[in-house]
Amino acid sequence: MTLTKPGSGGTGAHRGARRPGTGRAAAVLVLVALGALIPLLGPSPALHGTGEEEAPGTGGIALLRTVLFAALAIPVGELFVRRLARSVPGAPAVLPRGWSTAANSIGLAAAVALASVVATGNLVPGSLADIDVGGLYDSRDGKLALLEVNGFLAAALCAASGRPGTQAWPLAAIVVAEALRAHPTTEYSPLTGTGLTLVHLTCASLWVGGLVYALRTLRLWQRAPAGGALLGRYARVAAVLLAAITATGVCSSLRRMPSGTILEQLTDTAYGRVLLAKVILVAGVAALALWARIRLARAADPLSASSPARAEVYALALVVAVSGLLTALPVPIRW
Repeated sequence: MTLTKPGSGGTGAHRGARRPGTGRAAAVLVLVALGALIPLLGPSPALHGTGEEEAPGTGGIALLRTVLFAALAIPVGELFVRRLARSVPGAPAVLPRGWSTAANSIGLAAAVALASVVATGNLVPGSLADIDVGGLYDSRDGKLALLEVNGFLAAALCAASGRPGTQAWPLAAIVVAEALRAHPTTEYSPLTGTGLTLVHLTCASLWVGGLVYALRTLRLWQRAPAGGALLGRYARVAAVLLAAITATGVCSSLRRMPSGTILEQLTDTAYGRVLLAKVILVAGVAALALWARIRLARAADPLSASSPARAEVYALALVVAVSGLLTALPVPIRW
C-alpha cells in the first residue's frame, strides 16, 4: 500500500463508490472517542478494589492533561520534521500547513483550565468566584501553572508570526514546567525525577508529533523519492527516541515502585494498573514501528511503510490518553 490513491473517474461505478479516506476518517474519530473515554472513565475502574480514594474531578483533570500533552506534541513534532525535511536532498519546497497555532491555542485553553484547578486548592471550581487567581503567585504549583499558560500563549503568537521557529523557546519552558510540576520538592530526590520526566516528555513529543507531521508531509509529496528519504531519517531518530523513552520510563517507575514491590503494585494500585496498560500499549506501538522500519528497509516501495506508521499514530493517541490519566492518579511512592 502506498500513499497514492486511484483518482475518481466520472463513470457511474465510481459515483457509487465510497469516497477515499472515509474509512480512515472514521477510524480517527473512533480513536479520538476512545482516547477521550480513557481519562474520563479510567479512574473508577483503575481504583476499584485498591482502597485508594478518587480525588474530585480526576476524570476531567486527566482529560485536560491529555489535551495538553497532545497540544505540546504537535508543534514540537512540526519543528523537528521541518528541520529534517530541509536536510533531504531534492526535497520538494512545499510542506504541509502547520497546525501549531491551533494546537498551541488548544493547549492554552487546557492550561488555563488546569490553572483554575490549582487556584482553588486543587479542587474543581464550582464558579468563577471560587478561583483565586492571585493565589497562584503564592505557591510553586501555581507559578508552574502560570508558566504553562504563558508558554502556550507565547508559542501560539510565535507560531502565527513570520518566525514560527521561535516557538521552540516557550515550548521548552512548558516541558520544564511540566517536569517540575510532576516532582514536588517533598519527593525523594526531586531533581532526578524532574530530569527523567524532562527527557521522557521531550522525546515523546518529538516521536508523536514528528510522526504525525512526517506522514502529512509524505501524503503531500505523494510519490516523490524524497518521501522515502524523509521517512528513513525520521525512523533512525525515532529509534533513539524510543530507547530514551523506555529507559527514562523504567527508571521513573522504579523510583515510584521499588523493585521489591513493583509486581504487587502493578495489580493492587491504580497507578500500577494504568502504568501496566501503558506498557502494553507502548509495546504494541514499538511492534508497529518495527514493522514500518522493516518495510522501509526491504520493500520495493519504501513508502509502503506509511501504512503501519499510520496505525502507529493511532496507537500513540491511546498512549497519550493513558499518560494523561496516569498523571491524575495517586502516586504510590513507598520507601
